[in-house]
Amino acid sequence: MTAPVRVWLNRTYAENVFFIELLRSAPRPVHVLATHVDPDSPVLAAADLGLLEPDLPSAESYVEFALEFCARHRVDVFLPRLHQLAISLRRREFEALGTALICPPAPAIALFDSKAEGYRALDAAGLPTPLWRHADTAAQLLVAVEEIEATGATACLKPASGAGGEGFRILTREPFSLRRLAGYVDARVQLDLVLAALMSSTAPADLLVMPYLSGPEVSVDCLADQDGRLLAAVGRTKQGRRRSFTVDPCYLEPARRLVEQFGVGHLSNVQFRHEPDGRPVILDINTRPSGGLHQLRLCGLNLPAAALELALGSRPLLPPAAELALGEYTLVSGVQAVLPRQSAAPALERLDEALLPTAAAR
Repeated sequence: MTAPVRVWLNRTYAENVFFIELLRSAPRPVHVLATHVDPDSPVLAAADLGLLEPDLPSAESYVEFALEFCARHRVDVFLPRLHQLAISLRRREFEALGTALICPPAPAIALFDSKAEGYRALDAAGLPTPLWRHADTAAQLLVAVEEIEATGATACLKPASGAGGEGFRILTREPFSLRRLAGYVDARVQLDLVLAALMSSTAPADLLVMPYLSGPEVSVDCLADQDGRLLAAVGRTKQGRRRSFTVDPCYLEPARRLVEQFGVGHLSNVQFRHEPDGRPVILDINTRPSGGLHQLRLCGLNLPAAALELALGSRPLLPPAAELALGEYTLVSGVQAVLPRQSAAPALERLDEALLPTAAAR
């Protein structure tokens, strides 16, 4: 009997419960290890072995922990989320232990770790980007906002580094009023408050400023080989709870050019929004699998299993685009019992990624 492939996911997000499910659908048996600092993380319960990991002070000390962990647990394949760049920089040390990494080469990770450097590279390559400005000071921010407002758009900002929409704000010139205390909290913030905070700060802010582009968002999940040659890509159009799949070249061709030109190997994600005239522009690049990657199972793709085969040196069998079920579906919230494999007590975790095909997809 073939020994299971030992796969490690480090400090990842709750949605990767579904990623683990798809790994278990791979052509070969797998044994999933997961580590986290949160003892209530559902990925610990979903894994075959879930362990708490130390909260270490630096990326370098974390890599030392990761190397020791791979050696002690005989890890065959490591999919890092935390400290991805530091781990990729020492890829050869992991490979010497017999551990393959599912993450892009370090230069690609480093480039897109800074959104400003990433946008500069995309502009130089002739890839479609929105109007964007880099701002460190209050004066730079105000100039950028005025330039964007002159086009008739609303300005927004986000940190030049970060993930998952952290720090995203829509800038408004409306004064604060009691009306803002009614209803739900939103992402708007008064421009004058941001300018005042920048003027009182002793450290540069490192912000990106650009027009606010409303939906729909198209998120393209990509699988490429180690050198960045694209093997599979499907877009997910997101508008409210309604979702649909797309292989429209207006999204897939820029995604292919990006992945191949910058060598973004293994699993990645390219996000698009649309200019007022409908032109798609690249909003963000994730050098890791997206949280919604598992949704591709509805169209007939299992990219986690394909990435595992690729990491082990095998050529994954992928269905051609013409055979994909490109229907629509809806996200709903629910509660799922995740039974820990180390004990008999179920762990209940709210999971917001249950999938229901719409009538058009049935």
